[in-house]
Amino acid sequence: MLTNQTILVTGGTGSFGHTFVPMTLAKYNPKKIIIFSRDEMKQWEMAKLFQGDSRVRFFIGDVRDKDRLYRALDGVDYVVHAAATKIVPTAEYNPFECVKTNINGAMNLIDACIDKGVKRVVALSTDKASSPVNLYGATKLASDKLFVAGNSYSGGHDTRFAVVRYGNVMGSRGSVIPFFMSIKDKGVLPITDARMTRFMISLEQGVELVWHAFDDMEGGEIYVKKIPSMKVTDLAKVVAPEARQEIVGIRPGEKLHEQMIGVEDAFYTYEYPEHFKILPAINGWDICEKRIKDGKRVSEGFSYTSDNNNEWMEPAELQAWIDANRAKIGSI
Repeated sequence: MLTNQTILVTGGTGSFGHTFVPMTLAKYNPKKIIIFSRDEMKQWEMAKLFQGDSRVRFFIGDVRDKDRLYRALDGVDYVVHAAATKIVPTAEYNPFECVKTNINGAMNLIDACIDKGVKRVVALSTDKASSPVNLYGATKLASDKLFVAGNSYSGGHDTRFAVVRYGNVMGSRGSVIPFFMSIKDKGVLPITDARMTRFMISLEQGVELVWHAFDDMEGGEIYVKKIPSMKVTDLAKVVAPEARQEIVGIRPGEKLHEQMIGVEDAFYTYEYPEHFKILPAINGWDICEKRIKDGKRVSEGFSYTSDNNNEWMEPAELQAWIDANRAKIGSI
């Protein structure tokens, strides 16, 4: 599928890009992977990791700049859209900037990919786009809708768009595990609410879901991987068993439990052995056999949230993951 193809990753210097690039180089041997992002220092640091590998290229640019996207997409076959303003408080205090990147940037990319004849585009989404309670989630919901509708907007062009959605990425920069590890020596860990739960997915699983989307998509699907949940209090006990847990209250824009599929989407959602697929409500695509394949429609009123999950991560599993990944936790 991706073998000998040219791939562009927007926001490619982030946690996802640092995992996607080496995994994809090893598995598919693409002709080229282009890292498109606006931070020159992050590109400089990432380039050192791939020094001497002519398949990895770097392109300074911003998804807000449509002209720059047009230039970057010359000869590109596949695109992974990872660029976003995603820190919840940052988005709340800078709403215009969040909209410019997450919504206007999505529109620019959709237009440019269609005009440049890109084959397939997979956009990364978030649990916060399902029944959003903060601006970041609201902009990502809008972005998801844009990419889904892009398949009809493209008209007679062959470009196809899909979305992958997942929750808390274990060990990524700014996430809860490296945060707890950085302050555990203080002897106190802040817990927003003792009932709080989170989905747990590794970056490697996120990359594999993108690969699956590229291989499976007809256009307009939202892929949601089945992953385990964990109570934040149990997570804290694994990271710092001797630390005292202090309840500090839920922060503005924060949910008690993560949600990746809401009851409103149940009518359009199909289940598979390792994932769910939300099909588009438009154009009758939710009953399209080519999109459904061997999926089974979920029951009426179904939702997929971190508190109603059938699969839970045991403390020993998390400890084993931390031991295996300690060197890179929080570094990317």
